[in-house]
Amino acid sequence: MNNLLFRTGEATVLAAKGQYTDAMPEVVIGTIDGPVGQAFASMMGQSLGHTRFFVIRNLNQMVRPAAMMTSKVTIPNGAYVGLFGGVVQAATGDAIVDCLKEDILPKDKANELCMILTIWLDPRCADHAELDKRDLYRCNYEATKLAIARAMRCEPSVEELISNRDKVQHYALTGVFPPK
Repeated sequence: MNNLLFRTGEATVLAAKGQYTDAMPEVVIGTIDGPVGQAFASMMGQSLGHTRFFVIRNLNQMVRPAAMMTSKVTIPNGAYVGLFGGVVQAATGDAIVDCLKEDILPKDKANELCMILTIWLDPRCADHAELDKRDLYRCNYEATKLAIARAMRCEPSVEELISNRDKVQHYALTGVFPPK
């Protein structure tokens, strides 16, 4: 893990049947004195409809490496903010701490790194009468952990992308979701 200047990762974890809890985080990880640190500091202000949060596990439990999360879509209402800054934030924070615990992220670099996560939360979640918050947590926890692991391992590799070039197509082109 010599070069931790700029790493990127993403993942998708699909919801349980009947839920809108799919998670699709994208993460950029890097040193605080590099481009990721500069972008992190630049995000300290707010942007209308795209609230930014430090990732915390609970009150007074901000994670390390320092992490900032923001929504991929415009935040429509207070109920959405409650889910995003509650269940989703908790899942994201727990995933980051478990990445430290499992040596996916280097513990000795935790105060030298930072990360930015853009997170998908389906706007239908806020109004879904049968919303399963446990599934919302599960999807975001698993996807965040996978996105971070992929970033740290630089996955997918160039070789994998080339070998899959003719085998994998975006689901919007195939009409098949979830992709097989």
